[in-house]
Amino acid sequence: MASSFTLRPSRAKRENIRRRILVTGAAGRIGSFFAETFQERYELRLMVREGDPVDAIEGMGEIVTCDLSDLDGLKRACEGIDTVVHLAAQPHPAATWQQLLEPNIVGTYHLFAAAKSANCRRVIFASSIHAVSGYSKDVQVKTSDPANPGDLYGVSKVFGEALARYMAEQEGLSSIAVRIGAFQTLERARQYWSVSMMDAFVSREDLMQLFERCIEVERVQFAIVHGLSNNRFKRLDLSTTRQVVGYEPKDDLTKENPQLAPLNLSGAVQTHSMQDGGESGLREEIGL
Repeated sequence: MASSFTLRPSRAKRENIRRRILVTGAAGRIGSFFAETFQERYELRLMVREGDPVDAIEGMGEIVTCDLSDLDGLKRACEGIDTVVHLAAQPHPAATWQQLLEPNIVGTYHLFAAAKSANCRRVIFASSIHAVSGYSKDVQVKTSDPANPGDLYGVSKVFGEALARYMAEQEGLSSIAVRIGAFQTLERARQYWSVSMMDAFVSREDLMQLFERCIEVERVQFAIVHGLSNNRFKRLDLSTTRQVVGYEPKDDLTKENPQLAPLNLSGAVQTHSMQDGGESGLREEIGL
């Protein structure tokens, strides 16, 4: 089975210098919360489009205006940057090819090319669960499983993942693709309707932890990682993500949703192993 990540030789330990991070799509839901979370930890350059509201990110970093169609502008935005967190995109799963082509295909290429030109250390590409949503609902998808997009939006994210691997392994630009699930607050997870996303939920806090791990991990040259919380039922497998970047999600929608929390699914659903308190034939046999 093909690996979904590649490592590089260990480097000398990095001095404790504040990283400079470029965030594209900084005015969006994820970008603005990233800025709020990491404004003290990192030196942020927050990229928005002309006309985007910036009130929510004022004072959290250097705000620059640039469009993904502007390769020269993106090169300037990437100057002096350690890591790019690339969130800007057409985000709607029902988008048409024409709506996706410029921002998600051409724009993604421009961003990676600009990061390479500026000698950035890494690009973190915001992929999506839609890159593999074509699998049936009873399949838990591993990072090593072939891409299987469920819509054209997912197709555009598969393109970004392939470009990220090319840039990492052929052009030397470390790249990590994060397949983001249903990004919501804990307050929204506590709404009755949230049961529909119980296998795909990722809390704001868990996704920020994953982004931080992706920024800080040193040995990864390329990886696809899965961005879900520690839900009792997970559409995407987290084992490789835990192993490669050290991700340890804390939240679980089945504990937050008022319809599911009383069921105590984490404890009530059997693991079909010794964890359920069954007798051990081995221990009985050797007298333990």
